[in-house]
Amino acid sequence: MRLLILGPPGAGKGTQAARIAEHYGIPAISTGDIFRSHIKAGTDLGQQVIAITSAGGYVSDDITNALVDDRLAQADCAPGFLLDGYPRTAAQVEHLDAHLAATGHALDAVIELVVDDEVVVARLLKRAETEGRADDTEEVIRDRMAIYHRETSPLAAIYADHGVLREVDGLGEVDEVFDRIIAALS
Repeated sequence: MRLLILGPPGAGKGTQAARIAEHYGIPAISTGDIFRSHIKAGTDLGQQVIAITSAGGYVSDDITNALVDDRLAQADCAPGFLLDGYPRTAAQVEHLDAHLAATGHALDAVIELVVDDEVVVARLLKRAETEGRADDTEEVIRDRMAIYHRETSPLAAIYADHGVLREVDGLGEVDEVFDRIIAALS
């Protein structure tokens, strides 16, 4: 199964992606995790990512596309995958569609977690406190939300046109949201 999960920062995508991936026996691929591993390793890319994300921005399409292409070419992705945090722009959607088509595949479904903005801001501020994430200040969170609404939120319409979008209420207990996701994919 080839899946993608959409939703604003703090909607619970990472939490649900891990559970969905386990349920279907496919890898959950988080571009955020890929970026953080480069930051931790001190790579040139990691330094670029720090500069971009600390200002509340997103990493460029070229860099992100190359990283995702490389990851999808790995053997564990042959039976399927779940992408979390990619694509974020219409150009990335086109790139992913072309990449998958070149391998004879397409996305089976796109899950969109629908969550109120103020709930997301509160979640991220709490996460900043508990996890010590310096990139989660209220100003940066609101900037990331504005970027999400401007660039990524419109992707839901693209996937709806493709007939693969599944909107899921992202509010509630983790198990409740997971059950809604599995029902939407059935």
